[in-house]
Amino acid sequence: MQSQQPIIILKENVERNYGREAQRSNIMAAKAIAGAVRSTLGPRGMDKMLVGSTGDIVITNDGATILSEIGVQHPGAKMVVEVARTQDDEVGDGTTTAVVLVGALMEQAEQMLEQGIHPTVIAQGYLMGMDKALEIVDSLSLKVDPSDRKTLMKIADTAITGKSIEQVKDKLDGIIVDAVMIVAEKANGKLTVDEDDVMIKKQKGESIDDAELIRGVVIDKVKVSEQMPKKVQKAKVALISMPLEITKTQVKAKIKITTAEQVNAFGDQERETLRKLADAIVASGANVLLCQKGISDIAQFYLAKAGVLAIEDVPEKDMKYAARALNANIITKPESLTAKDLGTADLVEEDTEGNVTRISGCKNPKTTTILLRGTSDFLLEELERAVVDGTRVVMDAMEDGTYVVGGGAVETELLMKIRDYAQTVGGRVQIALEGYAAAFESIPLALAENSGFNPIDKIVELKNAHAKGKKNAGLNVYEGKVTDMLAEGVIEPLRSKRQSIQSASETSVMLIRVDDMMITQQAKKGSAAPGM
Repeated sequence: MQSQQPIIILKENVERNYGREAQRSNIMAAKAIAGAVRSTLGPRGMDKMLVGSTGDIVITNDGATILSEIGVQHPGAKMVVEVARTQDDEVGDGTTTAVVLVGALMEQAEQMLEQGIHPTVIAQGYLMGMDKALEIVDSLSLKVDPSDRKTLMKIADTAITGKSIEQVKDKLDGIIVDAVMIVAEKANGKLTVDEDDVMIKKQKGESIDDAELIRGVVIDKVKVSEQMPKKVQKAKVALISMPLEITKTQVKAKIKITTAEQVNAFGDQERETLRKLADAIVASGANVLLCQKGISDIAQFYLAKAGVLAIEDVPEKDMKYAARALNANIITKPESLTAKDLGTADLVEEDTEGNVTRISGCKNPKTTTILLRGTSDFLLEELERAVVDGTRVVMDAMEDGTYVVGGGAVETELLMKIRDYAQTVGGRVQIALEGYAAAFESIPLALAENSGFNPIDKIVELKNAHAKGKKNAGLNVYEGKVTDMLAEGVIEPLRSKRQSIQSASETSVMLIRVDDMMITQQAKKGSAAPGM
Protein backbone atom coordinates (compact mmCIF):
# COMPACT_ATOMS: atom_id res chain seq x y z
CA MET A 1 0.00 0.00 0.00
CA GLN A 2 1.36 3.37 -0.99
CA SER A 3 2.16 5.66 2.00
CA GLN A 4 0.02 8.77 2.30
CA GLN A 5 1.70 12.15 1.91
CA PRO A 6 0.89 14.84 4.55
CA ILE A 7 -1.56 17.44 3.29
CA ILE A 8 -0.39 20.98 3.96
CA ILE A 9 -3.29 23.42 4.18
CA LEU A 10 -1.82 26.22 6.31
CA LYS A 11 0.29 29.06 5.03
CA GLU A 12 4.02 28.94 5.63
CA ASN A 13 3.89 31.71 8.23
CA VAL A 14 1.27 30.02 10.44
CA GLU A 15 2.51 28.27 13.57
CA ARG A 16 0.19 25.67 15.03
CA ASN A 17 0.01 24.24 18.56
CA TYR A 18 -2.73 21.79 19.44
CA GLY A 19 -3.86 19.35 22.12
CA ARG A 20 -1.90 19.27 25.37
CA GLU A 21 0.78 21.50 23.85
CA ALA A 22 -1.75 24.33 23.30
CA GLN A 23 -3.19 23.90 26.79
CA ARG A 24 0.26 23.82 28.37
CA SER A 25 1.26 26.95 26.44
CA ASN A 26 -1.73 28.95 27.71
CA ILE A 27 -1.28 27.70 31.26
CA MET A 28 2.39 28.70 31.31
CA ALA A 29 1.56 32.13 29.86
CA ALA A 30 -1.13 32.81 32.48
CA LYS A 31 1.14 31.67 35.32
CA ALA A 32 3.97 33.87 34.00
CA ILE A 33 1.80 36.99 33.91
CA ALA A 34 0.44 36.26 37.39
CA GLY A 35 3.98 35.71 38.64
CA ALA A 36 5.02 39.11 37.29
CA VAL A 37 2.60 40.95 39.58
CA ARG A 38 2.15 38.54 42.49
CA SER A 39 4.88 40.16 44.60
CA THR A 40 3.09 43.55 44.37
CA LEU A 41 -0.10 42.31 46.05
CA GLY A 42 -1.10 43.90 49.33
CA PRO A 43 0.04 46.87 51.42
CA ARG A 44 3.53 45.41 51.83
CA GLY A 45 3.96 44.35 48.23
CA MET A 46 7.08 45.30 46.31
CA ASP A 47 7.42 47.83 43.49
CA LYS A 48 8.45 47.18 39.90
CA MET A 49 10.80 49.36 37.85
CA LEU A 50 9.78 49.49 34.20
CA VAL A 51 12.17 50.99 31.66
CA GLY A 52 10.74 51.81 28.23
CA SER A 53 12.52 51.64 24.88
CA THR A 54 13.20 55.38 25.07
CA GLY A 55 14.62 55.15 28.59
CA ASP A 56 11.46 56.34 30.36
CA ILE A 57 11.27 54.91 33.88
CA VAL A 58 8.10 53.97 35.76
CA ILE A 59 8.27 52.77 39.37
CA THR A 60 4.99 51.35 40.65
CA ASN A 61 3.22 48.43 42.31
CA ASP A 62 -0.03 49.10 40.47
CA GLY A 63 -0.96 45.92 38.61
CA ALA A 64 -2.81 47.66 35.79
CA THR A 65 0.11 50.00 35.12
CA ILE A 66 2.69 47.20 35.16
CA LEU A 67 0.76 45.05 32.70
CA SER A 68 -0.04 47.97 30.41
CA GLU A 69 3.65 48.92 30.22
CA ILE A 70 5.11 45.49 29.49
CA GLY A 71 4.75 44.16 25.97
CA VAL A 72 3.34 40.64 25.66
CA GLN A 73 3.12 38.59 22.48
CA HIS A 74 1.59 35.30 23.58
CA PRO A 75 -2.19 35.31 22.89
CA GLY A 76 -2.95 33.62 26.21
CA ALA A 77 -0.88 36.21 28.06
CA LYS A 78 -2.71 38.97 26.22
CA MET A 79 -6.02 37.58 27.48
CA VAL A 80 -4.75 37.74 31.06
CA VAL A 81 -3.55 41.31 30.54
CA GLU A 82 -7.05 42.08 29.25
CA VAL A 83 -8.42 40.87 32.61
CA ALA A 84 -6.40 43.58 34.33
CA ARG A 85 -7.53 46.20 31.82
CA THR A 86 -11.20 45.23 32.26
CA GLN A 87 -10.88 45.27 36.04
CA ASP A 88 -9.25 48.69 35.93
CA ASP A 89 -11.86 50.10 33.53
CA GLU A 90 -14.85 48.71 35.41
CA VAL A 91 -13.92 49.30 39.05
CA GLY A 92 -10.50 50.95 39.19
CA ASP A 93 -8.91 48.54 41.68
CA GLY A 94 -8.33 44.84 42.29
CA THR A 95 -6.32 44.29 39.10
CA THR A 96 -3.53 42.37 40.81
CA THR A 97 -6.02 40.19 42.69
CA ALA A 98 -7.79 39.29 39.45
CA VAL A 99 -4.56 38.40 37.63
CA VAL A 100 -3.15 36.35 40.53
CA LEU A 101 -6.46 34.49 40.68
CA VAL A 102 -6.27 33.68 36.96
CA GLY A 103 -2.79 32.25 37.47
CA ALA A 104 -3.98 30.12 40.40
CA LEU A 105 -7.02 28.83 38.48
CA MET A 106 -4.82 27.85 35.55
CA GLU A 107 -2.37 26.12 37.89
CA GLN A 108 -5.23 24.09 39.39
CA ALA A 109 -6.45 23.28 35.88
CA GLU A 110 -2.97 22.04 34.97
CA GLN A 111 -3.02 19.58 37.87
CA MET A 112 -6.47 18.33 36.93
CA LEU A 113 -5.51 17.87 33.28
CA GLU A 114 -2.57 15.72 34.41
CA GLN A 115 -5.05 13.63 36.41
CA GLY A 116 -7.04 13.03 33.24
CA ILE A 117 -9.93 15.41 33.96
CA HIS A 118 -11.39 16.62 30.67
CA PRO A 119 -11.19 20.40 29.97
CA THR A 120 -14.96 20.56 29.49
CA VAL A 121 -15.49 19.15 32.99
CA ILE A 122 -13.01 21.64 34.44
CA ALA A 123 -14.77 24.50 32.66
CA GLN A 124 -18.14 23.32 33.95
CA GLY A 125 -16.83 23.14 37.51
CA TYR A 126 -15.26 26.60 37.26
CA LEU A 127 -18.49 28.19 36.01
CA MET A 128 -20.48 26.50 38.78
CA GLY A 129 -17.86 27.67 41.26
CA MET A 130 -18.07 31.24 39.94
CA ASP A 131 -21.84 31.34 40.39
CA LYS A 132 -21.48 30.02 43.93
CA ALA A 133 -18.63 32.43 44.71
CA LEU A 134 -20.65 35.45 43.60
CA GLU A 135 -23.59 34.26 45.69
CA ILE A 136 -21.35 33.86 48.76
CA VAL A 137 -19.66 37.24 48.26
CA ASP A 138 -23.06 38.95 48.04
CA SER A 139 -24.05 37.32 51.34
CA LEU A 140 -20.85 38.61 52.97
CA SER A 141 -21.39 42.21 51.86
CA LEU A 142 -22.24 45.04 54.23
CA LYS A 143 -24.17 48.26 53.62
CA VAL A 144 -22.66 51.73 53.58
CA ASP A 145 -24.54 55.02 53.46
CA PRO A 146 -23.24 57.50 50.85
CA SER A 147 -22.93 60.10 53.61
CA ASP A 148 -20.87 57.81 55.90
CA ARG A 149 -17.58 59.67 55.51
CA LYS A 150 -15.74 57.55 58.08
CA THR A 151 -16.45 54.23 56.35
CA LEU A 152 -15.76 55.66 52.89
CA MET A 153 -12.39 56.92 54.11
CA LYS A 154 -11.52 53.39 55.22
CA ILE A 155 -12.41 52.10 51.74
CA ALA A 156 -10.16 54.73 50.17
CA ASP A 157 -7.41 53.88 52.66
CA THR A 158 -7.44 50.21 51.70
CA ALA A 159 -7.00 51.12 48.03
CA ILE A 160 -4.09 53.53 48.46
CA THR A 161 -2.20 51.77 51.26
CA GLY A 162 1.11 50.41 50.02
CA LYS A 163 1.52 53.01 47.28
CA SER A 164 4.70 54.58 48.74
CA ILE A 165 2.70 57.48 50.18
CA GLU A 166 2.09 56.17 53.70
CA GLN A 167 2.89 59.47 55.40
CA VAL A 168 0.00 61.33 53.75
CA LYS A 169 -2.60 58.64 53.17
CA ASP A 170 -4.82 59.83 56.02
CA LYS A 171 -4.99 63.29 54.46
CA LEU A 172 -5.56 61.86 50.99
CA ASP A 173 -8.37 59.64 52.29
CA GLY A 174 -10.29 62.73 53.39
CA ILE A 175 -9.55 64.65 50.20
CA ILE A 176 -10.71 61.75 48.01
CA VAL A 177 -13.96 61.17 49.89
CA ASP A 178 -14.81 64.88 50.04
CA ALA A 179 -14.11 65.27 46.31
CA VAL A 180 -16.44 62.41 45.40
CA MET A 181 -19.15 63.60 47.80
CA ILE A 182 -19.10 67.06 46.21
CA VAL A 183 -19.76 65.78 42.67
CA ALA A 184 -22.16 62.93 43.51
CA GLU A 185 -25.60 63.45 41.98
CA LYS A 186 -28.91 61.74 42.63
CA ALA A 187 -31.09 60.92 39.63
CA ASN A 188 -34.24 58.78 39.61
CA GLY A 189 -33.61 57.82 43.21
CA LYS A 190 -30.12 56.48 42.46
CA LEU A 191 -26.79 58.05 43.33
CA THR A 192 -24.37 58.38 40.41
CA VAL A 193 -20.82 59.66 40.25
CA ASP A 194 -18.94 60.45 37.04
CA GLU A 195 -15.21 59.85 37.48
CA ASP A 196 -14.50 62.61 34.95
CA ASP A 197 -15.98 65.12 37.39
CA VAL A 198 -12.99 64.72 39.70
CA MET A 199 -10.02 66.37 38.00
CA ILE A 200 -6.55 65.42 39.21
CA LYS A 201 -3.78 67.96 38.63
CA LYS A 202 -0.07 67.47 39.36
CA GLN A 203 2.28 70.29 40.30
CA LYS A 204 5.97 69.65 40.76
CA GLY A 205 7.49 71.25 43.83
CA GLU A 206 6.80 71.52 47.55
CA SER A 207 5.83 68.40 49.50
CA ILE A 208 3.23 65.67 49.02
CA ASP A 209 1.81 66.94 52.32
CA ASP A 210 0.63 70.01 50.40
CA ALA A 211 -1.99 68.13 48.38
CA GLU A 212 -5.33 69.91 48.54
CA LEU A 213 -8.92 69.77 47.39
CA ILE A 214 -10.16 72.73 45.36
CA ARG A 215 -13.88 73.34 44.96
CA GLY A 216 -13.33 74.44 41.40
CA VAL A 217 -10.72 73.99 38.70
CA VAL A 218 -7.04 74.55 38.01
CA ILE A 219 -6.22 75.93 34.56
CA ASP A 220 -2.73 75.31 33.14
CA LYS A 221 -2.56 78.90 31.89
CA VAL A 222 -1.92 82.37 33.31
CA LYS A 223 -3.24 85.84 32.50
CA VAL A 224 -2.42 87.25 29.07
CA SER A 225 -1.21 90.66 30.26
CA GLU A 226 0.92 91.85 33.15
CA GLN A 227 -1.44 94.83 33.41
CA MET A 228 -4.22 92.52 34.62
CA PRO A 229 -4.77 91.63 38.28
CA LYS A 230 -3.18 88.44 39.63
CA LYS A 231 -6.03 87.83 42.03
CA VAL A 232 -9.77 88.46 41.82
CA GLN A 233 -12.04 87.92 44.81
CA LYS A 234 -15.79 87.35 44.44
CA ALA A 235 -15.10 86.49 40.84
CA LYS A 236 -17.71 86.53 38.10
CA VAL A 237 -16.35 84.37 35.33
CA ALA A 238 -17.25 84.55 31.63
CA LEU A 239 -16.52 81.62 29.31
CA ILE A 240 -16.09 82.50 25.62
CA SER A 241 -15.39 79.89 22.94
CA MET A 242 -14.61 82.28 20.06
CA PRO A 243 -11.47 84.42 19.60
CA LEU A 244 -11.34 88.06 20.70
CA GLU A 245 -9.40 89.07 17.63
CA ILE A 246 -10.05 89.89 14.01
CA THR A 247 -9.92 86.63 12.10
CA LYS A 248 -9.32 86.07 8.42
CA THR A 249 -12.43 85.73 6.28
CA GLN A 250 -13.29 82.44 4.62
CA VAL A 251 -13.70 84.19 1.27
CA LYS A 252 -10.72 85.80 -0.47
CA ALA A 253 -11.13 89.55 -0.70
CA LYS A 254 -9.01 92.59 -1.52
CA ILE A 255 -9.29 96.07 -0.06
CA LYS A 256 -7.78 98.92 -2.04
CA ILE A 257 -6.24 101.58 0.22
CA THR A 258 -4.76 104.62 -1.48
CA THR A 259 -4.32 107.19 1.31
CA ALA A 260 -2.90 107.38 4.82
CA GLU A 261 -6.34 108.39 6.10
CA GLN A 262 -7.78 105.12 4.81
CA VAL A 263 -5.04 103.16 6.60
CA ASN A 264 -5.89 104.94 9.85
CA ALA A 265 -9.60 104.43 9.30
CA PHE A 266 -9.08 100.73 8.71
CA GLY A 267 -7.06 100.43 11.93
CA ASP A 268 -9.62 102.49 13.85
CA GLN A 269 -12.41 100.20 12.67
CA GLU A 270 -10.54 97.13 13.85
CA ARG A 271 -9.80 98.78 17.20
CA GLU A 272 -13.45 99.80 17.60
CA THR A 273 -14.68 96.29 16.87
CA LEU A 274 -12.40 94.79 19.51
CA ARG A 275 -13.29 97.53 22.01
CA LYS A 276 -16.98 96.69 21.61
CA LEU A 277 -16.27 93.00 22.25
CA ALA A 278 -14.33 93.86 25.41
CA ASP A 279 -17.03 96.31 26.52
CA ALA A 280 -19.70 93.63 26.08
CA ILE A 281 -17.79 91.33 28.43
CA VAL A 282 -17.30 94.08 31.01
CA ALA A 283 -20.95 95.15 30.71
CA SER A 284 -22.10 91.64 31.66
CA GLY A 285 -20.44 92.12 35.05
CA ALA A 286 -17.57 89.71 34.39
CA ASN A 287 -14.23 90.37 36.07
CA VAL A 288 -12.59 87.12 34.89
CA LEU A 289 -12.53 85.78 31.33
CA LEU A 290 -11.64 82.31 30.10
CA CYS A 291 -11.29 82.31 26.32
CA GLN A 292 -10.89 79.09 24.35
CA LYS A 293 -9.16 80.97 21.51
CA GLY A 294 -6.75 83.89 21.27
CA ILE A 295 -7.17 87.41 22.64
CA SER A 296 -5.67 90.25 20.58
CA ASP A 297 -3.41 92.90 22.10
CA ILE A 298 -6.09 95.54 21.61
CA ALA A 299 -8.73 93.46 23.42
CA GLN A 300 -6.20 92.73 26.16
CA PHE A 301 -5.66 96.48 26.63
CA TYR A 302 -9.36 97.24 27.11
CA LEU A 303 -9.93 94.24 29.38
CA ALA A 304 -6.92 95.14 31.53
CA LYS A 305 -8.13 98.74 31.71
CA ALA A 306 -11.44 97.45 33.13
CA GLY A 307 -9.63 95.26 35.69
CA VAL A 308 -10.54 91.95 34.06
CA LEU A 309 -8.25 88.94 34.51
CA ALA A 310 -8.25 87.19 31.12
CA ILE A 311 -6.79 83.84 30.06
CA GLU A 312 -6.52 82.77 26.43
CA ASP A 313 -6.17 79.43 24.62
CA VAL A 314 -7.87 77.48 27.39
CA PRO A 315 -8.25 73.83 26.24
CA GLU A 316 -11.80 72.74 25.44
CA LYS A 317 -11.68 70.08 28.15
CA ASP A 318 -10.78 72.68 30.79
CA MET A 319 -13.52 74.98 29.51
CA LYS A 320 -16.09 72.24 30.06
CA TYR A 321 -14.69 71.51 33.52
CA ALA A 322 -14.86 75.19 34.39
CA ALA A 323 -18.43 75.48 33.12
CA ARG A 324 -19.55 72.58 35.35
CA ALA A 325 -17.62 73.85 38.36
CA LEU A 326 -18.85 77.44 37.99
CA ASN A 327 -22.37 76.55 36.81
CA ALA A 328 -21.70 78.89 33.89
CA ASN A 329 -22.56 78.82 30.19
CA ILE A 330 -19.97 78.73 27.43
CA ILE A 331 -20.91 81.54 25.05
CA THR A 332 -19.91 81.83 21.40
CA LYS A 333 -20.36 85.58 20.86
CA PRO A 334 -19.37 88.12 23.54
CA GLU A 335 -22.22 90.39 22.39
CA SER A 336 -24.76 87.84 23.62
CA LEU A 337 -23.14 87.45 27.06
CA THR A 338 -25.40 88.27 30.03
CA ALA A 339 -25.06 88.14 33.80
CA LYS A 340 -26.99 84.85 33.83
CA ASP A 341 -24.23 83.19 31.81
CA LEU A 342 -21.53 84.02 34.34
CA GLY A 343 -20.18 81.65 36.95
CA THR A 344 -19.18 82.70 40.45
CA ALA A 345 -16.19 81.79 42.59
CA ASP A 346 -14.78 83.10 45.84
CA LEU A 347 -11.30 83.46 44.37
CA VAL A 348 -9.46 83.35 41.06
CA GLU A 349 -5.73 83.50 41.62
CA GLU A 350 -2.64 83.11 39.47
CA ASP A 351 0.06 80.79 40.77
CA THR A 352 3.21 81.88 38.95
CA GLU A 353 5.34 79.10 40.49
CA GLY A 354 3.18 76.39 39.02
CA ASN A 355 2.28 78.48 35.96
CA VAL A 356 -1.41 77.82 36.63
CA THR A 357 -4.55 79.72 37.60
CA ARG A 358 -6.75 78.43 40.40
CA ILE A 359 -10.48 79.00 40.48
CA SER A 360 -11.73 78.06 43.95
CA GLY A 361 -14.72 78.47 46.21
CA CYS A 362 -17.33 77.64 43.56
CA LYS A 363 -20.92 77.35 44.77
CA ASN A 364 -22.40 73.85 44.33
CA PRO A 365 -19.76 72.77 41.81
CA LYS A 366 -20.44 69.76 39.59
CA THR A 367 -16.69 69.18 39.19
CA THR A 368 -13.85 69.50 41.63
CA THR A 369 -10.05 69.30 41.53
CA ILE A 370 -7.50 67.39 43.58
CA LEU A 371 -4.17 69.22 43.35
CA LEU A 372 -1.16 66.98 44.01
CA ARG A 373 2.34 68.17 44.75
CA GLY A 374 5.64 66.32 44.92
CA THR A 375 9.36 66.68 44.51
CA SER A 376 9.76 64.35 41.52
CA ASP A 377 7.85 63.13 38.49
CA PHE A 378 8.10 59.52 39.71
CA LEU A 379 6.47 60.42 43.02
CA LEU A 380 3.75 62.50 41.37
CA GLU A 381 2.87 59.72 38.95
CA GLU A 382 2.56 57.13 41.72
CA LEU A 383 0.62 59.63 43.82
CA GLU A 384 -1.77 60.17 40.93
CA ARG A 385 -2.26 56.41 40.46
CA ALA A 386 -3.06 56.05 44.15
CA VAL A 387 -5.59 58.89 44.11
CA VAL A 388 -7.24 57.54 40.94
CA ASP A 389 -7.62 54.11 42.58
CA GLY A 390 -8.96 55.65 45.79
CA THR A 391 -11.40 57.85 43.91
CA ARG A 392 -12.74 54.95 41.85
CA VAL A 393 -13.35 52.64 44.82
CA VAL A 394 -15.13 55.37 46.79
CA MET A 395 -17.34 56.03 43.76
CA ASP A 396 -18.11 52.30 43.49
CA ALA A 397 -19.01 52.05 47.17
CA MET A 398 -21.21 55.16 47.09
CA GLU A 399 -23.07 54.09 43.95
CA ASP A 400 -23.68 50.49 45.09
CA GLY A 401 -23.88 51.15 48.82
CA THR A 402 -22.02 47.89 49.58
CA TYR A 403 -18.58 46.72 50.66
CA VAL A 404 -16.76 43.61 51.90
CA VAL A 405 -13.79 43.05 54.18
CA GLY A 406 -10.26 42.63 52.83
CA GLY A 407 -7.07 41.01 54.10
CA GLY A 408 -7.85 37.68 52.42
CA ALA A 409 -10.93 37.15 54.59
CA VAL A 410 -13.38 36.86 51.69
CA GLU A 411 -11.08 34.51 49.75
CA THR A 412 -10.67 32.24 52.79
CA GLU A 413 -14.43 32.12 53.29
CA LEU A 414 -14.89 31.29 49.60
CA LEU A 415 -12.29 28.53 49.87
CA MET A 416 -14.16 26.93 52.79
CA LYS A 417 -17.71 27.39 51.49
CA ILE A 418 -17.05 26.25 47.91
CA ARG A 419 -15.27 23.13 49.18
CA ASP A 420 -18.35 22.34 51.25
CA TYR A 421 -20.51 22.96 48.19
CA ALA A 422 -18.32 20.62 46.12
CA GLN A 423 -19.21 17.76 48.48
CA THR A 424 -22.83 18.04 47.38
CA VAL A 425 -21.92 17.64 43.70
CA GLY A 426 -21.19 14.20 42.31
CA GLY A 427 -18.84 12.99 39.61
CA ARG A 428 -15.67 14.60 38.32
CA VAL A 429 -17.22 18.07 38.50
CA GLN A 430 -16.64 17.80 42.25
CA ILE A 431 -12.89 17.62 41.63
CA ALA A 432 -13.11 20.70 39.38
CA LEU A 433 -15.03 22.59 42.07
CA GLU A 434 -12.44 21.65 44.69
CA GLY A 435 -9.71 22.90 42.37
CA TYR A 436 -11.63 26.13 41.84
CA ALA A 437 -11.94 26.60 45.61
CA ALA A 438 -8.24 25.90 46.14
CA ALA A 439 -7.31 28.73 43.77
CA PHE A 440 -8.62 31.28 46.29
CA GLU A 441 -5.78 30.30 48.64
CA SER A 442 -3.46 32.21 46.31
CA ILE A 443 -4.60 35.60 47.64
CA PRO A 444 -3.97 35.15 51.41
CA LEU A 445 -0.83 33.13 50.58
CA ALA A 446 0.55 36.02 48.51
CA LEU A 447 -0.40 38.56 51.19
CA ALA A 448 1.47 36.56 53.83
CA GLU A 449 4.50 35.89 51.64
CA ASN A 450 4.79 39.54 50.53
CA SER A 451 4.61 40.65 54.17
CA GLY A 452 7.47 38.40 55.27
CA PHE A 453 5.44 35.76 57.12
CA ASN A 454 5.25 32.01 56.62
CA PRO A 455 2.38 31.60 54.14
CA ILE A 456 1.55 28.02 55.16
CA ASP A 457 1.27 28.93 58.85
CA LYS A 458 -0.95 31.90 58.08
CA ILE A 459 -3.32 30.03 55.78
CA VAL A 460 -3.76 27.37 58.49
CA GLU A 461 -4.56 30.09 61.05
CA LEU A 462 -7.05 31.68 58.65
CA LYS A 463 -8.80 28.37 57.97
CA ASN A 464 -9.05 27.61 61.68
CA ALA A 465 -10.58 31.04 62.37
CA HIS A 466 -13.14 30.67 59.57
CA ALA A 467 -13.96 27.12 60.67
CA LYS A 468 -15.00 28.69 63.99
CA GLY A 469 -17.40 31.02 62.18
CA LYS A 470 -15.15 34.10 62.13
CA LYS A 471 -16.03 35.11 58.56
CA ASN A 472 -14.28 38.51 58.84
CA ALA A 473 -10.96 37.00 59.93
CA GLY A 474 -8.11 38.16 57.71
CA LEU A 475 -4.38 38.71 57.82
CA ASN A 476 -2.98 41.79 59.53
CA VAL A 477 0.02 42.22 57.24
CA TYR A 478 1.87 44.47 59.69
CA GLU A 479 1.69 42.26 62.78
CA GLY A 480 1.30 38.87 61.14
CA LYS A 481 -1.81 38.11 63.18
CA VAL A 482 -5.21 36.87 62.05
CA THR A 483 -7.66 39.54 63.19
CA ASP A 484 -11.13 40.90 62.43
CA MET A 485 -10.74 42.93 59.22
CA LEU A 486 -13.96 44.84 59.84
CA ALA A 487 -12.64 46.04 63.18
CA GLU A 488 -9.29 46.85 61.55
CA GLY A 489 -11.05 48.96 58.90
CA VAL A 490 -9.68 46.92 55.98
CA ILE A 491 -12.62 47.08 53.59
CA GLU A 492 -13.20 47.37 49.84
CA PRO A 493 -16.16 47.75 47.47
CA LEU A 494 -18.26 44.69 46.72
CA ARG A 495 -18.13 45.63 43.03
CA SER A 496 -14.35 45.21 42.95
CA LYS A 497 -14.46 41.74 44.50
CA ARG A 498 -17.28 40.55 42.24
CA GLN A 499 -15.54 41.83 39.11
CA SER A 500 -12.21 40.18 39.96
CA ILE A 501 -13.90 36.81 40.59
CA GLN A 502 -16.00 37.01 37.44
CA SER A 503 -13.22 38.21 35.12
CA ALA A 504 -10.69 35.69 36.42
CA SER A 505 -13.14 32.78 36.24
CA GLU A 506 -14.46 33.52 32.76
CA THR A 507 -10.98 34.11 31.31
CA SER A 508 -9.69 30.87 32.84
CA VAL A 509 -12.59 28.93 31.32
CA MET A 510 -11.88 30.44 27.90
CA LEU A 511 -8.20 29.47 28.11
CA ILE A 512 -8.93 25.96 29.39
CA ARG A 513 -11.27 25.24 26.47
CA VAL A 514 -8.62 26.11 23.87
CA ASP A 515 -7.05 22.99 22.34
CA ASP A 516 -5.72 24.45 19.10
CA MET A 517 -3.72 27.61 18.44
CA MET A 518 -2.87 28.86 14.96
CA ILE A 519 -0.63 31.90 15.12
CA THR A 520 0.19 33.88 12.00
CA GLN A 521 3.74 35.17 12.13
CA GLN A 522 5.98 37.16 9.86
CA ALA A 523 7.02 34.88 7.02
CA LYS A 524 10.53 33.47 7.32
CA LYS A 525 12.58 32.49 4.29
CA GLY A 526 12.78 28.74 3.88
CA SER A 527 10.24 27.93 6.62
CA ALA A 528 8.01 24.90 6.19
CA ALA A 529 4.35 24.73 7.05
CA PRO A 530 3.24 22.18 9.64
CA GLY A 531 0.91 19.49 8.38
CA MET A 532 -2.61 18.73 9.48
